[in-house]
Amino acid sequence: MMSCLLAGVGGQGTVLASRLLAQAALEMGESARTAETIGMAQRGGCVVSHVRIGGERTGPLIPRGLADVLIGFEPGEAARCLAYLRPDGLLISAVRPVQPVRPYDPAPVLDFLRAWPGPQALIDGDAVCRAAGSPRTLNTSLLGAAAASGRLGVTGDALEAALRALLPERLLPMNLAALRAGAEAYRLIERERMPL
Repeated sequence: MMSCLLAGVGGQGTVLASRLLAQAALEMGESARTAETIGMAQRGGCVVSHVRIGGERTGPLIPRGLADVLIGFEPGEAARCLAYLRPDGLLISAVRPVQPVRPYDPAPVLDFLRAWPGPQALIDGDAVCRAAGSPRTLNTSLLGAAAASGRLGVTGDALEAALRALLPERLLPMNLAALRAGAEAYRLIERERMPL
């Protein structure tokens, strides 16, 4: 079984990303369970989506310390949910904060995320979205990055099929580009990490 926690704020597409991930699992013939815990049902409030792929007799909510992958659409939310990630779990997070009513300094939060001892990829979501041609594709970009890691439990091809199944035709080109740009961003981080 693979458990993925997606953390962001309202308006970032966290719930859509969880649905895409679950649909991708179904495209691969796997079972999928999802649930959301929403702090505020409005733009800017905390949104956490739980996705569990495969396995039997498990509920949709991921217990603390058992997520295989944490995808943070916002660094403060990624830091807040880090306790859900297993010690060897993969952390993927965008680096640009979405400032709440009381702004915070993202530097110590990003340092906290960089201190994660397991595998991680902190991604410049703005650059990836520019490459995809739309600032509204961060969610799809980070799913592409997670799929490229090989630890998400679904392939990039299955995510493409999920996009085609769930999105209107007019949104497909930018989201397909975002999926590929996110995967490339992850591969670039991995290449930079490799010793010469």
